[in-house]
Formats: sequence, C-alpha cells, structure tokens
Amino acid sequence: MAFSSLLAGCGNGSNTGLTSFFDSAHPLAPKSPPFPATAKSVIYLHMAGAPSQLELFDYKPLLHKLDGQDCPPSLLEGKRFAFIRGVPQMLGPQAKFEQRGKSGAWVSEHLPHFSNVVDEVSFLKAVQTDQFNHAPAQLMMHTGSPRLGRPSMGAWVTYGLGTENNNLPGFVVLTSGGRFPDAGKSVWGSGFLPSVYQGIQCRSEGDPVLFKTIVEKAVERMMPDGPLARRQLKNLRVYAGAEHPHAAQQPETLDVAGLSRKNIRIA
Repeated sequence: MAFSSLLAGCGNGSNTGLTSFFDSAHPLAPKSPPFPATAKSVIYLHMAGAPSQLELFDYKPLLHKLDGQDCPPSLLEGKRFAFIRGVPQMLGPQAKFEQRGKSGAWVSEHLPHFSNVVDEVSFLKAVQTDQFNHAPAQLMMHTGSPRLGRPSMGAWVTYGLGTENNNLPGFVVLTSGGRFPDAGKSVWGSGFLPSVYQGIQCRSEGDPVLFKTIVEKAVERMMPDGPLARRQLKNLRVYAGAEHPHAAQQPETLDVAGLSRKNIRIA
C-alpha cells in the first residue's frame, strides 16, 4: 500500500512522492541536505588487496588466543563455506598491537605514523555481514546488498544531494593496478536509479572519459556548420528545387516555410 501510494503521487503532477524530489530536466541540480553539512567533498578509498583491518586497527584479543588452534565448532555448525574443507585452523593477528592516543585505540605496528593522529580518526566497527567471498562482499560494502542491481553509495549521494558543478560530474571514479574490483563496475553503478547518477570513470590511457570522443564527434556533425547539417541542407535544396525552382537560385538561403511536409522530412 505504501509503495502504491508513492507511485500514485509520481504521475499526477502533485508534489508528493518522487516527483517532488527528482527533476528530470535538471537531475544533478544541487539539493539542500537534511542536516547542515561540514564536508564539501568525499574521497572514498576501496583498497582491495590491502592488508586486512585485523592486521591494522581492528584488534581481536580472542582471535589472538585462538591462533593456530582448530576452528571452534560454534563457528562451523549449520553453515556452508566455499573453499573450506574439514576443520580449518584459526589465524590470529600477526602484528603487535598497542593502544594509542587519548582514545586508547588499538593500532598495529604496521601504522607507526597513523598512530600519531589516531585521535583525529573515526572508526566504524558496527558494520557486519556474512559475505566472505570478494565480489559479494564488495557489493555489500558499496551497495548494501550482495546481489547486483542496487545503487552504489556514490550514486545515492549524487541522487540525494546533486552537485554544484555545472560541467563536471559529481561522482568521479579512479582505478589503479590495471584491473577492476571483483564486483566490477557495479560498485560505482547507479542500479535502478537513472544512469546519470553512476560514477564517471577517469582513465589514464585512451580517452580520459569513455565515449567522450564519440560524443564530441557526434555533436560536431550536428552543429550548424557540421557535415551532417551541410548534407541535410543540400538535400533540402534538392527537394526544394523540384517544386520551388527559385530556391536553387539562392544557394546561401533556403526558405522552407512554403515547402510541404513531405519535401522537408529527412529520415
């Protein structure tokens, strides 16, 4: 009932539902956030293949005690794990941890400089998932679902807040290492939102942005002095000359006001 009511308000011109939020004419227009904002931009680093947080800043004392022992039955009963056969052994943290700063945050020896600014950092440790394979886990992290089809965080933010840039994308993506994440481009995709909200990947080889050259050439062809416009104008003059001989005598101008619809229609 709630969803049907939402859809009902989208097509009747009222200011309810999605109509009051999404402007198809200006989909990236900046919108006021529900709360006063302090951040002007966000740089999100997804470092696939980086050291585990269990070796950096997420100290697990119990896991440290269980290092090298058989996995407790309570963690295996009633569950099926891919790539695991028999009873695996537990692997505890291999780095030394210390509590640093006034906050007493646990930080490993692998982050000596980070330890000096630990009081300026916020750790979010309330997020959990049962996804342990790379691709579903990455989808879960970026979209909130381990399955394809959901919008990414960047797409939601751009949809909800818009962008103050008139000629630059509000959501930019940079990749490194010569490969995509295991979950592919879906980690910056727009899912079921309009594609205008998906991340724009900037590349270091070829076109900086995909299809940029193709679009520029298409626009150039359609400009008043472009090849497409010149060819259409030539065709119009040919068609006009059949019924209006005076048009052929004025090659610089073409009055199409008196032409029939059949003559000026270009497929």
